[in-house]
Amino acid sequence: MTWLITGGAGYIGSHVVQALAGSGERAVVLDDLSTGEAARLPAGVPLERGSVLDRGLLDRVLREHGVTGVVHIAAKKQVGESVEKPLLYYRENVEGLRTVLQAAAEAGVSRFLFSSSAAVYGMPETDLVTEATPCLPMSPYGETKLAGEWLVAAAGRAHGMATVSLRYFNVAGAASPELSDAGVFNLVPMVFERLSEGRPPLVFGDDYPTPDGTCVRDYIHVEDVADAHVAAVRRLAADPETSLVLNIGRGEGVSVTEMIEIIGSVTGLDARPEVRERRPGDPARVVASAELIGKELGWSARYGVREMVESAWAGWCARHPETGTG
Repeated sequence: MTWLITGGAGYIGSHVVQALAGSGERAVVLDDLSTGEAARLPAGVPLERGSVLDRGLLDRVLREHGVTGVVHIAAKKQVGESVEKPLLYYRENVEGLRTVLQAAAEAGVSRFLFSSSAAVYGMPETDLVTEATPCLPMSPYGETKLAGEWLVAAAGRAHGMATVSLRYFNVAGAASPELSDAGVFNLVPMVFERLSEGRPPLVFGDDYPTPDGTCVRDYIHVEDVADAHVAAVRRLAADPETSLVLNIGRGEGVSVTEMIEIIGSVTGLDARPEVRERRPGDPARVVASAELIGKELGWSARYGVREMVESAWAGWCARHPETGTG
């Protein structure tokens, strides 16, 4: 089998490519390198540069590389930007996915894995979010991911594709410094940036109905996410009737305050935060139930939060050599 990984030169995508290649799977990457880095790819994995909206390119790549399965990770993923630019997000995330699915279906590809997000849930009012929790996304980004899940499932039924959609929770960490997240859009790199500049990390609201008043999230190591993809592609290869939607999380909540304290411990920097008003739309608690993915794929998370922070900090320091190591 040969797997096409769209967005495979990005932060999460490159970890998936590395895990697939390491498990003996053949892979080819399609990435426009708008946020990806070619240097992240393992030796021997071909890179085709271009957009998932380019149907001619997709047809050629699928044909020339003998692709039999697709892992679709390419997407725009900034929640705030999606509010400002919904048309861009629907074009890239929904029309891009539709184009890939149509090309795959017409090429006879029979296995499809879709990168979804916990953003499909919105503000769930439950201690543990299961796959049956109602989906009420609160941003165009979350809407595009939910629409993507529907599209993947419908195309799977219509064209005889085995399908899996994986809902990522809060991804952090790195397998190695060169694969670390170059963006500063999530809590961990945002705290790193503030600390590196000698400024206190920001906490938006300390009056939530949680043990310490700050928001609680489920953080998952990117290597665990990659391992879940390996388990999913093996399931797709083994069972042509597969049609699954699964959470990827640890099932454990960590508050913003707790995460900042761990970051301070790892970096050795003064991480006493500055508290500001709540941001609109931030749910108090979003923690995954990982029961179904364990049952269906035999997968469970291996890494803890401190390991995520330590590996992410090593990557931050490698990308920002001017940063002190504490």
